[in-house]
Amino acid sequence: MLFSPVPMHIPDGFLSVGVALVLWLIAIVVVGYALKRVNADVGERQVPLMGVLAACIFAGQMLNFSVTGGTSGHLMGAALATILLGPWAAILVMTCVVGVQALIFQDGGLLALGANIVNMGVIGVTVAYFVQRTLRKFLGNKSGGLFASGFLSGWLSIVAAALACALQLALSGSSPANIAIPAMAGIHALIGVGEGLITAGALVFIKAARRDLLEAERTQVVGGKAVWIGGLVIAVALAIISPRASTHPDGLEWVAEQRGFLDLAQGPLFEIIPDYVLPGVANESLATILAGVIGALIVFGAAAGVAYLRRSRAQSSGA
Repeated sequence: MLFSPVPMHIPDGFLSVGVALVLWLIAIVVVGYALKRVNADVGERQVPLMGVLAACIFAGQMLNFSVTGGTSGHLMGAALATILLGPWAAILVMTCVVGVQALIFQDGGLLALGANIVNMGVIGVTVAYFVQRTLRKFLGNKSGGLFASGFLSGWLSIVAAALACALQLALSGSSPANIAIPAMAGIHALIGVGEGLITAGALVFIKAARRDLLEAERTQVVGGKAVWIGGLVIAVALAIISPRASTHPDGLEWVAEQRGFLDLAQGPLFEIIPDYVLPGVANESLATILAGVIGALIVFGAAAGVAYLRRSRAQSSGA
């Protein structure tokens, strides 16, 4: 039986206006600084990699996997993006993914978009960066060290983002901290295992196929058509199998239902491709596949476009 992905991010209504606006301000400041830093940190041949990775993360996030007790989880991708691109470019990649999900697919509220960017793009990336850097110093560049650092950075990025969300819910009055924090931490500790395994597995595969992408100091990553064509093929393949995603609620939705604040969620102000199902297509599985492919291409264009424009502007300023 084929299924459709379920919405994954904080909807409007879960957070108070004050908390949401503060998180929007933090997101704007950090993303703005990331745009400035990416000029110096991203080489010209990393631009396609940013687009490809954003597309793969978007498509991968559509594949909810069952966890336990009627709950599902999904790839966040912050750790993988951080390890391959560095923290500043990873923040931009995650911002593009989360932004397109909110604006095009109505996954996550517009007022809550700042919170989703902070949780997944800022906190997730920051935690993954420091965990991965610290462990690689002790474990070195061997395959075992790569796998361990990838797993733990992926796992902790999920748990940290979930704890941040729980704190935001508590500050908003949606759920008391002594209820929201243990509930979110518990279920996302399990979801984080999936994130860690996916991250570690992807790194091992990349090391075997394109070792140069994992070099610690890389000002000129060897890119070329093989990277972006291969990456887009993977993204499209993930979109094609997305109808088989679990229909169980994700960790946040499950906690909201169990703790009695699910009814606070507000519907979107507008709809373009809601719930990852392309309107006007009678076959729901085909509608989901087409929505995934369209989304992956949009995210690819957004991330690559941001990187290219920043690089071009930096080169013009230095000329």
